[in-house]
Formats: sequence, C-alpha cells, structure tokens
Amino acid sequence: MNHWHGKWALITGASAGIGTAMARELAAGGTNLVLTARRRDRLVGLAAELSTKHGVRTLVCVADLAQALGPQQIFSFTEEKQIAIDLLVNNAGFGAYGEFHKVPLERLVEMTQVNVTAVVHMTHLYLPGMIARGGGDILIVASTAAFQAVPYISTYAATKTFDLHFAEGLAEEVRQYGVRVCALCPGSTETEFFQVAGQRNHTRRAPETAEKVAHVGLAALAAGKSSVISGFKNWLGAETIRMVPRRMVARIAAGIFRPKENHG
Repeated sequence: MNHWHGKWALITGASAGIGTAMARELAAGGTNLVLTARRRDRLVGLAAELSTKHGVRTLVCVADLAQALGPQQIFSFTEEKQIAIDLLVNNAGFGAYGEFHKVPLERLVEMTQVNVTAVVHMTHLYLPGMIARGGGDILIVASTAAFQAVPYISTYAATKTFDLHFAEGLAEEVRQYGVRVCALCPGSTETEFFQVAGQRNHTRRAPETAEKVAHVGLAALAAGKSSVISGFKNWLGAETIRMVPRRMVARIAAGIFRPKENHG
C-alpha cells in the first residue's frame, strides 16, 4: 500500500483482528501509524514490532470508544502531537449475540456507541482537516450483516447498516474536496469477534483471514470505491438477498441464528 507512504494513518480497534492486519499492511507500505484501542499492552507490542520491522513512526493512544469522550481524547492526542491524519480507519466495533431482551442493556448501548456514535464522532473530528488540506481517506468497517435484518444479532446488524449507508452517502458528499470514503463489508473473518459476541460461527463457509479482508478494504479505498464486500461468495449472497422478500430473508436468518436452546 504505497498510496499512504510517509503519511499518517489512525486505526481504531488496532489491538486485534482486522485492525492489526490493517496496521501491518500499512506499515509494510511505509505508513506512519497512530494505533488506538483499550488494551495498552497489545498496542505497545504491535507498535514496537512495526516500527522495528518497517522503520515507520508509531504512536499509541489508549482510549475507550464506548465512552462518550473517547473520540475527543484521541483527536486531542493527535492535535497535541501536531499530526495530520491522512487516513482514518474506523475499525473498532463489536457484536452481542442472543435474544434482544436477554442481552444486558448496557452492552447494547455500548455497542451502539462504538459502532455508530463513535464512527460519526471520529469522522466529524478528522474530516475538516482533510477538506482543508484538499485530500484524505476514511475507511469504515461495516459488515455483510449490513445488507439484511439478522435476528439474534439485530442491534449489531442495524449498526452496520448505518455504517454502510453513512459511508456511501458521505463518499458522494466529500468527493468534491478530494476526500475518499469507503465502507468495507467483511463476512465471517478469523478474528476475536465471535468470542466477544458470545456467538458461534453460523456460516458453513471457511472464514476469510483478517489479512485478506484488510487488503480488500485498503485496495478498494485507494481505487475510489464507496463500498466493497470482501469475498466473492459474500458478494453473491448480498446480491441474492436483494431479490428475496425482506421478511423471508429475516425468517431464514432467524432459523440460522436462533440459539440452540430455543430449537424445538
């Protein structure tokens, strides 16, 4: 990824999964990195690895995007360091699996905060600087769950629908300023997502690697696409859904995702 060579990228949720894979690919292309997440030890280890291996500058900012002040904390950090962020990767996000009324409300509200509110907040903080400089890039990690209602992860799927539509709409708004925005929609991926969500993997497809998903997202952003689905089978599934009545899609998804103890 030489497009961001010598520039600064900021990656949220950089301590694991797709975020870590993004950091490794960008560092290999000579991009300086601001890595942010909640787990300091992981961030510090990754920052040291990438600066040693690739000779790029790396900075760590520990912040919790589930807290309302998290985005401003990150922005203040980069402002104090006098760093202009040319690539913002809104990657942080998580899911919670189960019947909606049984999932703790605090968990659902935190998920909405991280997956939706923090994405809007981070984008609103960094976009004006990009416009003023006449260029910049924003990658928002959505999901193939964005294309339909998904019972038992209803809130998560709804947040990712927001992310997809937000990215596609914003991409058209800011194109005139030389800023590119792209939504990356992965399917099942080899990350900690399912463990965090308390969810088994419901797809029979082999999950894609985080490295492959990260590359697809960065390549699509560099090519000026406003959205991209990682994996041909995932793309085919999303396209097929368009031709099926929405209620039927939700019923089929409910049959796949229904917790085992509710079968019968």
